[in-house]
Amino acid sequence: MNSDTYIPIETITQTKLQKSEFPVYIETYGCQMNFADSELVSGIMNKNGYSNVYSPDGASVILLNTCSIRENAESKIYKRLGELRKYKKKNPSLIVGILGCMAERLKRDIFLKSDVVDLVLGPDEYRKLPSMIENLVNTGEKGVAVRLSRVETYDDITPLRKEGISAWLSIMRGCDKFCSFCVVPYTRGRERSRKLESILKEVIRLWNEGFKEVTLLGQNVNSYRSEGKDFSDLLKSCAEAVPDIRIRFTTSHPQDLSLKLIETIARYDNLCKYIHLPVQSGSDRILKLMQRNYTTEHYLKIIDNIRKAIPDASLSTDIIAGFCTETEEDHLMTLELMKQVRYDGAYMFKYSPRENTKAWKMKDDVPEEVKTKRLMEIIELQNKISEEKNREEIGKIHEILIEGPSRKSPGKLKGRTDGNKTVIVSCDSFITGQLVKVKITSSNSATLFGEPVSSK
Repeated sequence: MNSDTYIPIETITQTKLQKSEFPVYIETYGCQMNFADSELVSGIMNKNGYSNVYSPDGASVILLNTCSIRENAESKIYKRLGELRKYKKKNPSLIVGILGCMAERLKRDIFLKSDVVDLVLGPDEYRKLPSMIENLVNTGEKGVAVRLSRVETYDDITPLRKEGISAWLSIMRGCDKFCSFCVVPYTRGRERSRKLESILKEVIRLWNEGFKEVTLLGQNVNSYRSEGKDFSDLLKSCAEAVPDIRIRFTTSHPQDLSLKLIETIARYDNLCKYIHLPVQSGSDRILKLMQRNYTTEHYLKIIDNIRKAIPDASLSTDIIAGFCTETEEDHLMTLELMKQVRYDGAYMFKYSPRENTKAWKMKDDVPEEVKTKRLMEIIELQNKISEEKNREEIGKIHEILIEGPSRKSPGKLKGRTDGNKTVIVSCDSFITGQLVKVKITSSNSATLFGEPVSSK
């Protein structure tokens, strides 16, 4: 089908929706879970006879898979909807849908804020998308489906993934933690886990399809439970079933990260020695207000256990600056904890109030300029630590998985270490998906640079 050819609604109705000639384009915002969900949606659409395209030009359906974690994330979507007006003007039959967390949070209000939108679907309603498109085409009726489920895991849906070497694999959905700042339990529902055997089969299938690395996803993977098996059991099963595939996971909650899990990661070579463990704040008072259900003492004990069992483990975290009532003393405690742990990397944000959360009812009393100042101090400290940590890698040999050409360094390749560090290597004889041993020769705060030693 020509990329400039559109199927008018009238024609589709008369021909009872020639789905294969009705291309769908999905644009994804937010976390890895959203990217995995977009692959699920593509799988559902493909299973129902629809084709997928990777550009909005020529698409008959444009879907935005959205994030609600911060106000800025939703602002991006409204800006993008404004940009999509030109496509609607060119093709009045174009269908625009909002998927994901923003759809779940705002529901019908989205129609009031944007007349571009035709469909709104929450994370547990993706199976309804094909029938909602057909109903819209045949009746002109806009649709909303945002009911949360306690059982939906999409266990039987095969995600439609682009070719590559790394794959996202959702092992569970929802969250039961109800941190006071977080909308996830309200937009993604309560925790429910996929069956272990189903996940194991998908990991094996991914390896057989040529994928070299898989990342197991969940809002809190440590809460995974299936027929008496926990997350450690799942990792063990996957590691033993496909010993040559790299296995990563995200995200962990400190309340549930067990010694058993740490020992399992240490035991298997193909379980990557990288743990993302959000701390959010270094102040026990703020952690209590956040309803994180752990103290800094408990958190640091986990870090100590990781360091003892996996000395070369890379650690990253999430930090929120300027949460409700945060004082300068609270902020300094966060900086002190960062100095003590010495993270390899961090995701750092200013606090953003979200409706329906418990923190929404608290006073957002930290001035914006103070939030910005504290965030910049956090970023500056983390950059300094990251630079020091990366400098310590110079002279060491790492096995990296080649991901492809470097975008910033023409003629060079980009790969990733077991500890999730990006490495730029000078060599043109390797291919994407190959494991290469590299000696680190230089570094900066974000990247390692090296020369190949040998490969396999």
